Amino acid sequence: MTTRTLNKLLREVRACRICEAQLPLGPNPVLRASNTARILVIGQAPGTRVHQTGIPWNDPSGERLRDWMQIDRERFYDERQIAIIPMGLCYPGKGKSGDLPPRPECAPQWHARLLAELPALQLTVLIGQYAQRYYLDPRHRTLATTVQDWQACLPAYFPLPHPSPRNIRWFRNNPWFEAQVLPAFRKQVSAILD
Repeated sequence: MTTRTLNKLLREVRACRICEAQLPLGPNPVLRASNTARILVIGQAPGTRVHQTGIPWNDPSGERLRDWMQIDRERFYDERQIAIIPMGLCYPGKGKSGDLPPRPECAPQWHARLLAELPALQLTVLIGQYAQRYYLDPRHRTLATTVQDWQACLPAYFPLPHPSPRNIRWFRNNPWFEAQVLPAFRKQVSAILD
């Protein structure tokens, strides 16, 4: 597992055109990775702002996620420490109540190959139901039950809800998340990065 091997793979991923015909804004795979990264963030798929800038989590959701992690932008975007690989690598388009789900081709096509090149990973943060359903035991039926059961996912995974401003209602309805889960998550991140 060399830097050269990972860089070659990242070039291949960024040139991916598998689902080009289904992408309203065209392909633009957005991800970051280094073989020294200790934390991997797996979210859903880029939004329009991320598609335009090519910077993952470059939106209000990213601001909240960095707050949850208690790290600044510089550290968050230091791919030597944090890798970012969404379930869908390109913007999937708009649906009735927000963005469409991640394209189903991406994770099966690329995730295993990418993860094989990230030997230093100590924690994978699974943000939202798409990542959690792909990586965790299918007995976890809802986002809330999965996030509440975060301890059972350790040491490899830490499930979180999506930090989107659209989820304010979920946060209000689940005060245990901020009171119990966030402090534990911050402790995990700090133990790995500090």
